[in-house]
Amino acid sequence: MIETDDEGLVRLQKLLATSGVASRRKCEELMLDGQVEVDGEVVTRLGTKVDPRTAVVRVAGKRLPPVSEKVYLVLHKPRGVVSTMSDPEGRRTLQDLVDDRPERLFHVGRLDTDTSGLILLTNDGDFAQRMAHPSYEVDKTYVAEVDGEVSKATLQRLRDGVVLEDGPVEVRSVRLVSRGEGGARGRSIVELVIHEGRNRIVRRLLDEVGHPVRTLTRTAIGPVVLRGLRSGALRELTREELGALLDRAQL
Repeated sequence: MIETDDEGLVRLQKLLATSGVASRRKCEELMLDGQVEVDGEVVTRLGTKVDPRTAVVRVAGKRLPPVSEKVYLVLHKPRGVVSTMSDPEGRRTLQDLVDDRPERLFHVGRLDTDTSGLILLTNDGDFAQRMAHPSYEVDKTYVAEVDGEVSKATLQRLRDGVVLEDGPVEVRSVRLVSRGEGGARGRSIVELVIHEGRNRIVRRLLDEVGHPVRTLTRTAIGPVVLRGLRSGALRELTREELGALLDRAQL
């Protein structure tokens, strides 16, 4: 934790430097250059003090997360792991992958048991609730291997929106990654971006357009990407990732 004075305040340039923005000298230059905002106001006076727990600080427009004891993690969930912290049937759960963490963690949303990829974990209940709520529209990117060769017409149908039994689905973007032979009907790999979290939404969507899913992976949640995180591994969100998600969740 950052050391504060008796009123719980800290000099702004010290907060920036301790948070890893840059050296203290460089942080002072950023302030003098008008690139630092606190609660929507540009701050150029060196020595200005702020509350590191509540101040909304931006550097060159990018949000600096508040100082907090909360943790914000991203896990690469393997296929076959249940998206719960416990399971009465004794199946492998998210808790089994984070047993060495001292915090009581919540998962943000879910992934189907047979789907791999990114899932967020946190002990911040407000953040978890906001991030899982569809009104905050955090884009989620999926890569699916499907039966059949996906046509341009099918891609356009997905972009136009597909109506399922529980309502329409808005697809932010979709692209064909590859098309090749893999059995009698062939196979394709497609990438879709959606912001919804309805039950098995991607599988139902692709099944509706005639291309049942073989394998499915969530490769991104907003700015957080899977690249470089091995299956079963866990890491903390970066300052930039967390700042962007806090903005999206309006926290």
